[in-house]
Amino acid sequence: MNNKFLIYSLVGLLSSGAIGGIVLSNSKQAQSLPASGNAQQSRSVRVDRHFIEMMIPHHQDAIVMADLALSRGRRPEIKKIAASIKQAQTREITEMRTWYKQWFGTEVPNHSMTDMGMMGDHHNQGQKKGSGMGTGSGSGMGQGMGQGMMDMKMDIDALKTAKDFDKEFVRQMIPHHQMAVKMAQMASGRATHSEIRTLAESIIKSQNAEIAKMQGWQQAWH
Repeated sequence: MNNKFLIYSLVGLLSSGAIGGIVLSNSKQAQSLPASGNAQQSRSVRVDRHFIEMMIPHHQDAIVMADLALSRGRRPEIKKIAASIKQAQTREITEMRTWYKQWFGTEVPNHSMTDMGMMGDHHNQGQKKGSGMGTGSGSGMGQGMGQGMMDMKMDIDALKTAKDFDKEFVRQMIPHHQMAVKMAQMASGRATHSEIRTLAESIIKSQNAEIAKMQGWQQAWH
């Protein structure tokens, strides 16, 4: 998996609104925008929405990996961090689903990564036609994200059959956490709702701490 490319794809999507086609697709969503019509506030609302839509499936992948670690991990520290990841991220998913329903009047969409890629492509094509833009940072971003998530699924499959599960778990979970931290850093300074900002700061703090632990284990085990 090209983790660096996937990180930039997700962060770029969060900041540029490359899936804007699903952000303002109905009247309930439009009503969620600030009454003042301030453009900056509107962008902040989109950040809140994008953050939840991206972070939930990201958390779900971490939980899949944590479940594997609880059953296949050999070292007690792996089982301990897996249990912590599962507990924290399950709770955060529940919180984000509740907020999304309250703020946007609907459930979090269950879009596949392929669907998101197609939406991003359609949005970028619209930019090309409407403004002459198409070679900027958002162009092709959705497609790259979809490919990145397919690569992540392949890595999870590899984790299931890894000869040294613990080492492979750490090798994959570090960049996975780093991706979440990048997304949270974007949201912490741009989100409208204080709940998102607080959650983002919590993710940054907790997952950076877990990254440091796992990097220490990598050095010790090698």
